[in-house]
Amino acid sequence: MKIQKLMKALCSFIVLTLIPFDLLAADFSGDDLSICWGIPFVGILFSIALMPLFLSRLWHYHYGKIITFWTMLFVLFALYSFGLQTTINLTAHAIIAEYIPFILLLLALFTVSGGILIKSDVLSTPKLNVGLLAIGTLLASLMGTTGAAMLMIRPVIRANRQRNYAVHTIVFFIFLVANIGGGLTPLGDPPLFIGFLKGVNFGWTIQHMLLPVLFSSILLLAIYYKIDCYYFRTQYGDSFTLTSAKKASAIKVYGVSNIFLLAIIIACVLMSGIWHSSVNFTVLGTHIALQNLIRDTIFIMITLFSMLITPKQVRAGNEFNWEPIIEVAKLFIGIFITIVPVLAILRAGSHGALAPIISLVTNEQGQPINSMYFWLSGLLSGFLDNAPTYLVFFNLASGDATILMNILEKTLLAISMGSVFMGALSYIGNAPNLMVKSIAIQNKINMPSFFSYMKWSVCILIPVFIIDNLVFFLLF
Repeated sequence: MKIQKLMKALCSFIVLTLIPFDLLAADFSGDDLSICWGIPFVGILFSIALMPLFLSRLWHYHYGKIITFWTMLFVLFALYSFGLQTTINLTAHAIIAEYIPFILLLLALFTVSGGILIKSDVLSTPKLNVGLLAIGTLLASLMGTTGAAMLMIRPVIRANRQRNYAVHTIVFFIFLVANIGGGLTPLGDPPLFIGFLKGVNFGWTIQHMLLPVLFSSILLLAIYYKIDCYYFRTQYGDSFTLTSAKKASAIKVYGVSNIFLLAIIIACVLMSGIWHSSVNFTVLGTHIALQNLIRDTIFIMITLFSMLITPKQVRAGNEFNWEPIIEVAKLFIGIFITIVPVLAILRAGSHGALAPIISLVTNEQGQPINSMYFWLSGLLSGFLDNAPTYLVFFNLASGDATILMNILEKTLLAISMGSVFMGALSYIGNAPNLMVKSIAIQNKINMPSFFSYMKWSVCILIPVFIIDNLVFFLLF
């Protein structure tokens, strides 16, 4: 209670100090923003990374208030610097145009996937786990990383219920199903869908991303198999008699009607990208296209319909609850708002505070350095929202989909691979990462902290990405 009162007092002090200046309106331009505007966003990142480690009880009960503090810090300083109207427009655009469609899609996928129960008495072996991860990786490009992750995480956890150590399986699940697997089609991951909206052909993505996704997935599955064999032998010994001692029963699927709802969600996403209506609505300075309004309304209806038609026993069998989506909703609303100035600085390119970083992607002759596009778009996507990051580098490279698909196809491939693959570097790199972590913790799996997870990603993913860079951008 004392901490809560202290935070309220601090926020009140800042409000009383800054509100009188809300009429000092100015243009919000990335060219003029200092790097200090990224402090609230970095504050959220460090809070997510450090507080569960050192102040776990405080974080567990008050993480929503902590995110609110950093968010309000940005909003209040924006009021001071840019005035009331500009601040309202900035936050309204972040919430209405970006956050609400994002969270409604996640909500629909989370609810529908939680209404599909896949049951089997099969006990996990290294080969079975590789098979489950491979299926999830394939599904990620068909139904999106969030849909595939929410559909497959519970069967994977259930199959490993008798394992003494299952953390590595969930970590590789995040690598493959929640990230890299979504690289094959524009349906798989938001960055590629952004490219699709900007004119990148559906077929181009499949053709050029097939080999990188396949290559990286096989590498990671091979590494995982070796690690899982080690833990399997540690628990059961060298004799793999357990595999024959317990025969796999027939797989049973409950809540089949939710599979059709998943198909409707996918169709809605495609519809909003293909159909462009001339009808627009304006809310607090933010334009909302009719097709997007219809899509988001259908997401809400699907969520409610799924809750209505799914038997309670099915959701109980999945141990379904709302905490994972609530956590993501609270964390990402702060991220979406405080990231606004960071992305504005990035969009300013050579004129912004991050110009030294942007300059790394072009050589002295003005030609793109594809390796740098891969690494920079990827590393930023590991900690920023990967869709806007993709868009920044897409525009930096040319902004013209026709040129990028033909003359600069390697550059577009580098941006696509980096934005999708490296979302796996941290828990906040892609929304499904946090949701998978939350579900795993609820199932008594002792998931690594923010930095401990990054030890896994740095030790395993970075070498894989170095090989990717060598194979796709340096050798050929």
